[in-house]
Amino acid sequence: MKRLPRRLGYGEEATLGEHLEELRWRLFIILGAVILAAIVAFVFHNHVLDFLNRPLPADRRRVTTLAVTEPFTVSITVSLYAGVAVAMPIVLWQLWSFLAPAFNPSSERRVLGLVALAAGLGAGGFAFGYWILLPRAIHFLTHYDDKHFNNLIQAKPYYSFVVTVLLGIVVVFETPMAVLGLVAVGALSARTLRRQRRIGYFITAVIGLALPGPDPITTALEVLPMWALYELSIWLAVLVERRRPSATLTAPWHAQP
Repeated sequence: MKRLPRRLGYGEEATLGEHLEELRWRLFIILGAVILAAIVAFVFHNHVLDFLNRPLPADRRRVTTLAVTEPFTVSITVSLYAGVAVAMPIVLWQLWSFLAPAFNPSSERRVLGLVALAAGLGAGGFAFGYWILLPRAIHFLTHYDDKHFNNLIQAKPYYSFVVTVLLGIVVVFETPMAVLGLVAVGALSARTLRRQRRIGYFITAVIGLALPGPDPITTALEVLPMWALYELSIWLAVLVERRRPSATLTAPWHAQP
């Protein structure tokens, strides 16, 4: 572990200094990956801006800047956002490599399966937010009462809005993972989720109404996939409960019964 961090094996002992040295190197790799990805994103920031501007109406895809330095600072900020997003797999892999020695091989496979599920849900949330939700919400908001308003879309608030909406939708699509966690610790059960389905649907509808997109079409587009995610959570809860007696996550600090 003199130059690059070495992933420890399950149960392999190491001194506190070795753990700190490994953590230090992994943080360097994470920081370097984010910086390198941000630099590459800045080189191609025109394509990134075109991608973010695509949900806008065709006649409003050149956003407005109000300061001399704003085009440059906005490009830097957007490149940083893109760099973090692109480097996220490396970030997660470095964090997992640091924590993996605490899990035995069978538990590691289940954790990686959950990570793959979370990644799929996040990708689905991003796709839904970018291609379905954002265009409809932005079209409604930019044309709202346009008889009285000359809506100039400023760059910085617009990109902040896009990032916030996409991040919020991705978090919402990770709801089944939170449900799985509650089921795993016994705070929820598939039976409870089924019996309280009406309440669950109501809560998801309230969340959908609170998300950007106040017109009825966009609200329906938000609520329907959230109901589908609720049903998915029930089926995942059933799978967790069926596997619980024969498969439980074990780590070195967990006492065996």
